[in-house]
Amino acid sequence: MHKAYIFTSNRLGSRNWSMEDLDEFAAMNSDPEVMEYFPNPLSRQESADFIERLQAHFEQYKHNYFATEILATGELIGFIGLASQSYETDFTPAADIGWRLKKSAWGNGFATEGAKRCLEYAFIDLIISKVISTCTEPNKKSERLMIKIGLSKQGSFKHPRLVEHPVSINCLWYTITRKEWLKQQD
Repeated sequence: MHKAYIFTSNRLGSRNWSMEDLDEFAAMNSDPEVMEYFPNPLSRQESADFIERLQAHFEQYKHNYFATEILATGELIGFIGLASQSYETDFTPAADIGWRLKKSAWGNGFATEGAKRCLEYAFIDLIISKVISTCTEPNKKSERLMIKIGLSKQGSFKHPRLVEHPVSINCLWYTITRKEWLKQQD
């Protein structure tokens, strides 16, 4: 079990990534159901490259899509975290909150619990002024989670990184400011 958590919630620990996570991460990223709303599942090498990008992102920003574990068992269930996004839209650059969990972790409230704690980390510890979240239009589970954690729908957009994937290009975006989040905590 990893003890170097950046923060914890009741049941989850959030930490930076290690190459020791590659087997489990690659298995999750190669699952067609987990990757349903992404252009394609990831190869083992693509998952390794993703871990390296996440580690570099953490060095620069002190956050990333954190490796997320169940505290009681140390089991890696995926990621819930923040990433600075600078692709070209009207609402970027901005910190994005995102998640991806393996199927065995679905339906347990982990994404909600982890995302709520991640927003607290963003607004209290990092003093980020605004957090966004995006998903493809058909991804209703992610959209419901955005609403559940207090984000407000801002509209739709064509994702510039998905131009070559017409099935996935139409996306939704949600946001919450630090001020709005603090008000919700009262």
